[in-house]
Amino acid sequence: MGIAVGIDLGTTNSAVSVVRPTGKPEVLKNKEGDSITPSVVLFQSFGGPDEPLVGEQAKRQAAAFPDDIVQHVKRYMGDPSWRFDSSSGAQYSAEEVSAIILKRLKEDAEIALGEEVTDAVITVPAYFDDARRTATKQAGQIAALNVLRVLNEPTAAALSYGIDADANGTVLVYDLGGGTFDVTILKIAGTEFEVIATDGDRNLGGFDFDNALMSYLNEELKKQGAPDALEDVALMASLREKAEFAKKALSTVPKTNVQFSANDQHYRVPLTREEFNEVTQSLMVRTQELVADVLEASKLTWDDIDKVLLVGGSTRMPAVRELVEQMSGKSPELDVNPDEAVALGAAIQATLEGDIEVSTEQVGSKATVESFLGGPVHISDVTSQALGVILIEADGVTEFNQVMIERNTKVPAKTELKTKTAYDRQTAVHVKVTQGDERDPQNVTIVGEGQLEIPVYPKGSPLRVSYEYDVDQTVVVEVHDLTANKSLGTIKIERVANLGEGELGEMEQKIGGMQIN
Repeated sequence: MGIAVGIDLGTTNSAVSVVRPTGKPEVLKNKEGDSITPSVVLFQSFGGPDEPLVGEQAKRQAAAFPDDIVQHVKRYMGDPSWRFDSSSGAQYSAEEVSAIILKRLKEDAEIALGEEVTDAVITVPAYFDDARRTATKQAGQIAALNVLRVLNEPTAAALSYGIDADANGTVLVYDLGGGTFDVTILKIAGTEFEVIATDGDRNLGGFDFDNALMSYLNEELKKQGAPDALEDVALMASLREKAEFAKKALSTVPKTNVQFSANDQHYRVPLTREEFNEVTQSLMVRTQELVADVLEASKLTWDDIDKVLLVGGSTRMPAVRELVEQMSGKSPELDVNPDEAVALGAAIQATLEGDIEVSTEQVGSKATVESFLGGPVHISDVTSQALGVILIEADGVTEFNQVMIERNTKVPAKTELKTKTAYDRQTAVHVKVTQGDERDPQNVTIVGEGQLEIPVYPKGSPLRVSYEYDVDQTVVVEVHDLTANKSLGTIKIERVANLGEGELGEMEQKIGGMQIN
């Protein structure tokens, strides 16, 4: 049997972790000896099929080969229109690029452990919707992983933090990663983890801070006579590299110089931490607003919050700590590694979820985890998105979105809707499933649709349709025939934003046979 690992598949960096025989999780080193692997893929070809290069070496070549580099692919998960065309003529979906990263992480873990890795818990932002969660699971499948569960990143971080005996209390997790922001409130009581409320923005992260700084630097460079870097792919890649480096430098020093070259000319832009904070202030305010929203949703105040966790590499920015301390009146916990906490929590969940027996002394089991933590672990999470269905108004024409399961409802969650056949000799029930709070169908996301055959009944025959969120926050719809008092079965939701089974099979073969470095 293989080993179950936890994977933090990040926008900018990824990590893989495993539970050791002591019951304690540990981040595994990659083949370069690093615990973090940049989520960067360089598509290179040597006269044959692509041989992707993943990680630090790929990131270092981003400026030199901007047309062959894919970064921040996590932002495109669940987008069926996104494709990357490599120089060899091959085309890749976001799921395939993510699968390439996952395959590299899987192989690195197998080298570190000396055993086959077969199963994984993969983390996702709490605010990911059904399409993005499904896309993440499909990426794992393409990478030859059995995805035991997709776990919310803040919940994973809290799980790893909860190893500490003093972790009990109401905790707010402020999770600012490379591409997403989540804020989650949960209660920890021993080995009980109860999520109360979550909110976030899947398009708010370190990437956006880099973009804001790039725009500022570009204007300053143009004042010195430099060409517009945002109009040239190679110059833009170089400027992004410089902006990211400056951002990280300003986390430890109050000022720095940005050196930039273009058309054989060299330029220098002095940059202070105060200038960086001013440029990115609107982004910080956005995180502040989301924190306020989740406090309101949880019906708690800062007085009710015992501890604050900072998770995600972008929380290293001094402005984040200053904002959190200003908002909460509390100092964030210092014993949390923002880069590793999510992967560590995922490893714990993977061991609890898989409970796989392995022929190695290098990894732990469910029993060792529970012994280490002091008892069985129970995690109660909530929905990050409202689940609904498209219905017809009394006029028989106008469509509206009916919310079936409210946001921040505990999962798994289930609700029912009683309806009737709309006409004589109706032979099927057709369902459109939505995510979002708005009544107007134009303002919600259509997750997918499907239909189920029903017995031929007169108009007005009663039916009951149940809607369910499972622990992965994916959707299940079941139809009950109230005339015969029996279930007619589950509707297979054809997800409009995700891959079909045929596509998945083809991609498994394509990526499975690929040499990844």
